Amino acid sequence: MSVTIYHNPACGTSRNTLAVIRNAGIEPEVIEYVEHPPSREQLKSLISSAGLTVREAIREKGTPYAELGLSDASLTDDQLLDAMLSHPILINRPFVVTPLGVRMCRPSEVVLDILPNPQLGEFTKEDGEKVVDADGRRIR
Repeated sequence: MSVTIYHNPACGTSRNTLAVIRNAGIEPEVIEYVEHPPSREQLKSLISSAGLTVREAIREKGTPYAELGLSDASLTDDQLLDAMLSHPILINRPFVVTPLGVRMCRPSEVVLDILPNPQLGEFTKEDGEKVVDADGRRIR
């Protein structure tokens, strides 16, 4: 079984998502995408497989989004992809790929929808929010 997370260790949501994966007893392939960005084709595939548009996969907060004028609605998907590949911090995170699908896991518990293994026990996010109970069941 292969699980891959496109991870940014500086991001709390990404750290929580990685921890939820590990709470299922899975050690994923961790790709720190800011240092090792995906190829154009990989990025297009991640976005499409997650059911997102290119614009929905762009991160605004803490990025050069505004300075690059990326809010311009006339920009094409190719232009947006160019910006994301030139500035990988613009790629929203974390993307997770499992045998059950691809998701951009915001919030982090979205990953539960595509994990092939159940949770092994309780999980609480860094901010104190409980998302999995002691029996490994998702708290809604």
